[in-house]
Amino acid sequence: MKIHIKFMVSLRCKMAVKEELDKLKLKHTAIDLGEVALKKNISGDDRELLRIGLLKKGLELIDDKKSLLIAKTKTIIIELIHYSEENTKINYSDYISEKLNYNYNQLATLFSEVTGTTIANYIIINKIERVKELLLYDELSLTEISHLMEYSSVAHLSSQFKRITGLTPTYFKKIKKYKKRIMLEDL
Repeated sequence: MKIHIKFMVSLRCKMAVKEELDKLKLKHTAIDLGEVALKKNISGDDRELLRIGLLKKGLELIDDKKSLLIAKTKTIIIELIHYSEENTKINYSDYISEKLNYNYNQLATLFSEVTGTTIANYIIINKIERVKELLLYDELSLTEISHLMEYSSVAHLSSQFKRITGLTPTYFKKIKKYKKRIMLEDL
């Protein structure tokens, strides 16, 4: 049996979910992509205790299909942009549609209705957050970051960065100790 929990794919979130499952002695086989695969069905009481425990950690159980689909879409985007080791040019709409086995146009409409932003804008925001992170590491040049994040040019990256943050990447880098990144969970 699978239950769905809204959480980002980060070690901290996975550990928080595991901790709550362990507290309730709920055996699981996997914690991944906003889903937990349990070895057996969960009782109503345990479900409520899990819901309360997760809420205290800033996570939530997802019961409706729309919210689940949106959460999975966000998780796929975050995994791809923030945690993927691959540097391959992909078509995001095809990738997301294939991963969820869902019509992209319907998904895009639902995403916009529920979140108030488009999938494309959500991707851009996540890419800019990743660029901020890479700028803070100060290990790659702007050209290398542009290539890594699959921008057509440094000018395109800089333009998008300024539109989202109000700063140029160079200026952001100069004031990096004063500018905090947005937590992924808040996107």
